[in-house]
Amino acid sequence: MVHSLAGELLGGQLVRERPFRNPHHSASMAALVGGGSRPRPGEASLAHLGVLFLDELPEFTPQVLDSLRQPLDTGETVIARANHRVTYPSRFQLVAAMNPCRCGGAGPGHSCKRGPRCAADYQARISGPLRDRIDLQIEVPAVSAADLVLPPAREGSAEVRARVAAARERQAARFKAAGAKGVHTNSACSGKLLEETPMPDSDGVDLLRQASEKLQLSARGFHRVLRVARTLADLDAENKVTRAHSAEALSYRSETSAARQAA
Repeated sequence: MVHSLAGELLGGQLVRERPFRNPHHSASMAALVGGGSRPRPGEASLAHLGVLFLDELPEFTPQVLDSLRQPLDTGETVIARANHRVTYPSRFQLVAAMNPCRCGGAGPGHSCKRGPRCAADYQARISGPLRDRIDLQIEVPAVSAADLVLPPAREGSAEVRARVAAARERQAARFKAAGAKGVHTNSACSGKLLEETPMPDSDGVDLLRQASEKLQLSARGFHRVLRVARTLADLDAENKVTRAHSAEALSYRSETSAARQAA
């Protein structure tokens, strides 16, 4: 229905695959979240139940990026005009990529000629509230020539997909037993419901408490760490969230030295 409103159905055919949207970093706010004199769905709504991929993340206008904060929280985009109001579904998985600095010279094994200020200024284009909504932040080193000749990994995409499907089934069964209608995954459950599911063990709770103080996690950030830790336990087919799961979830929260130290 969303793609039909946007006029993107080819020959009237239904969308049978989860969408993957990859807008250019020059996209306007109306193009990303929707709008216009006659409001139309934007990329965030066209990615509903799929993936919204933002390459070169800091190159997007900061105001445009911050417009994604509400859809990431509520799963909806609300466009208000003087005489009407339109709501589009926008529950997508945000995936983003970026260089550590504008010139691309920073990162493991490299040094930026402009110094650390270059990376700091570039990454500052991403606001703290938006960064707080990104659960997994991973620094990926450059691929070397030696990496290209390595044998394939023991676990391929098919094996990973099977583990993910099994974890999603565990989550759906857990929320069904709890009587949570319409909730099938950890990401969709409320903070209150999350706290009613099996919490980390005592060591994990102590670690989360210490890390929350050291990293100054917001309430949103704390619950997001809990969700990731619970998901890691589901991927390991464990009902108990251990200290190791909590530590791994914290290590994904931020790639700063403080986060690694806390984990």
